[in-house]
Amino acid sequence: MTSAGSSQFNLGSQSKRLPGAKILLECLAHEDVECVFGYPGGATLPLYDALYDHSIRHILVRHEQNAAFAAQGYARATGRVGVCCATSGPGATNLVTGLVDAMMDSIPIVAVTGQVPTKLIGSDAFQEADTFGITRSATKHNFLVKHVNQLPQAIHEAFYIAASGRPGPVLVDVAKDVFLEEAHYTPVTEIHLPGYKVFSSGHAGQVKRAAQMIWDAERPFVYAGGGIIAANASEELRAFVELIDAPAVCTLMGLGALPAEHPNFISLPGMHGSYAANMGMSHTDLIIALGVRFDDRVTGRLSSFAPHAKVIHVDIDPAEIGKNRRADLPIVGDVKHVLPKLTADVRHLAPAMKAHRAEARNAWWKQIREWKREHPLEPQISETEIKPQHLVAEIDRLSRGRAIVSSDVGQHQMWAAQFIRFNEPRLWINSGGLGSMGFGLPAAIGAQFACPEKLVFALVGDGGFQMSIPELATIANHALPIKIIVMNNGCLGMVRQWQQLFYKNRLCQVELNSFPDVEKLAGAYGFKGRTVEAVEELNRVMEEAVAEPGPYLLNVKVSCHENVYPMVPAGGAINEMVLGPPQPVEA
Repeated sequence: MTSAGSSQFNLGSQSKRLPGAKILLECLAHEDVECVFGYPGGATLPLYDALYDHSIRHILVRHEQNAAFAAQGYARATGRVGVCCATSGPGATNLVTGLVDAMMDSIPIVAVTGQVPTKLIGSDAFQEADTFGITRSATKHNFLVKHVNQLPQAIHEAFYIAASGRPGPVLVDVAKDVFLEEAHYTPVTEIHLPGYKVFSSGHAGQVKRAAQMIWDAERPFVYAGGGIIAANASEELRAFVELIDAPAVCTLMGLGALPAEHPNFISLPGMHGSYAANMGMSHTDLIIALGVRFDDRVTGRLSSFAPHAKVIHVDIDPAEIGKNRRADLPIVGDVKHVLPKLTADVRHLAPAMKAHRAEARNAWWKQIREWKREHPLEPQISETEIKPQHLVAEIDRLSRGRAIVSSDVGQHQMWAAQFIRFNEPRLWINSGGLGSMGFGLPAAIGAQFACPEKLVFALVGDGGFQMSIPELATIANHALPIKIIVMNNGCLGMVRQWQQLFYKNRLCQVELNSFPDVEKLAGAYGFKGRTVEAVEELNRVMEEAVAEPGPYLLNVKVSCHENVYPMVPAGGAINEMVLGPPQPVEA
C-alpha cells in the first residue's frame, strides 16, 4: 500500500463520522490518487457532490469506455494504479471493454461504479445491472459494497490486488445508499488476504539450475514481455542480457523493456515480427522467457514453435507456467527479484564456463546477423504516395525514441511496433491482448495527464479514430498537447488485408468512404488540424504539428492497399513467414 496522503476534509479526531462518499475519497487520497477519469450519473451523484470539495482531480471523458482506456493510459505510462468511475447500469456496462482490455494486458486499474440503493438491488430498478456478476470474469477481483463499514477495506484491498503480483483491473461496485450512510472513518493500514498469495522471490535452487542451463546452451535466446515493464525490471533485463550476450526480442507488450538501440535487441517476434527474430526463435536451443505468456500471436502454430529449444520460464503468475508451452525449468517469481539472482549465479559460473560455448555462441550471433541482413525491417518510401511505413518512420524521427506513442489497433499498430524505436519502458501504449479499436486516443489522454512534460502521439487509424472522436472535446477542454496522427487508408486496413490474402480478395464492409474534414473538425473544438496527401509535405507538416504548443489533428492519406509484412498466416509456424506481396510470374 502507498503511504497516507493528506486529508482534504480535515478529519481531526478518528471519531469523526463521514458519509460513504467522503470516506471513499479519503481512501483514494490515502492511496495517493491524483486524478480520476469518469462520467457521472444518478447512482454516483453523492460521490460527485463530495468530489466538488475535494482536491482529487476529475477528468470528464465523453464515454465511460474511454474512462477505462484513459485510466489504462495513465497506468501504463506511470506504473501506478489508474482510476475510473461510472454510474450504475449502462455506465458500468460501458466500462467492461476497458476492464477486459486491462485484464488481458495486466494493467492495474481500479474502477468505482455506482449501484442502485441496497433495497432495490435485484428488483430491476431504473439503471440497474448486475455489475458484480457481469465483471466477475472481466476483472482480477471485484467487490459489491452494501454497507459503509465495508467500504474502506474494499477500496484499499482493491488497490493492493490491482498493483500486486500480476497486475490487473479491480472493480468496486457501491450501492447509492452506502455513499450517503455515515460511519467512523479510520484509515486502513494493513491488508490481510489469506487466500491471495504473491510469489516474488523465485526458488533459489531453480535459479541456480537456470544459470547452468544458460551456460550449457549453444544458441540462447531471450524472450522478454510485458512482465518486465510491469515489474519495472528494465535495468535488470539489460544487465542480464549484456552478461550472457544473447540476442533478445521484446513482445508487443514488452517493447521498450530493452532499448531499441541496444545491440542485443533484435525486434518484435511473432505474427508481424522480423525475419531474424522469428528464425532465431525457431532455431534456438534455449528460450529464456521472462514475463511472457507464450501468446498465440508470438508462437504461431504451437506444435512447431521452437522445436529444438528447452525453456526457462520466469513469471509471477503460476497459472502461466506451462499453460501454452511446457517449461523445462519453471521459476515462479517477480522478474524484478529473480533476474538479479539469476544474473549473479550466471556471473558466478562465468570464469569456469565462459569459454565453454564461445565458438558456438559466436557462430550463433553470426547467424542472427546474417538473418538480419537477408531480410531487414526497413520502412518503404515512395516518391509518389505516402507509404504507411514512411509515416511511422517520421514519428520515429521526431520522437527520437523518447516520446510516448499511444496506438489504436490495426495495421498502423503493427507498423509502429516494427519501425518506431522505444528506448525506455512505458513509452509504447497499445491494446495488445484484446485488440480494442478506439483505444489509442483516450489512452493518450491518460498518458498526457500522467506525463504532462512528455511529447505524446496518438497514432490512430481512420476506423479507430471514428470510434473515439468524442474525446476531442476532452482534449480541447484541457488543452492537452497531444499530436493526433490519423493513418488514413480509407478502409479497415487489417481486415482488408486478411480478406485480400485469405478470402480471395472478397472485400466486404471494409471501405470507409467518408471521413470528416479534419481542419473543420479540429477547428470546431478550437485547435488546429489539416490533411496531408503529398509526400514532399509530410516532413514539414509533421514538424509543424510537433511544434504546435496545443493539440494537433493530422489526417495523413496513405496508400490504401499496403499490407503489413512479414506476416505469419493464421495456423502457420513462425518460420513460415510471408515476407512480401506475391511476385508476378514472368511469362
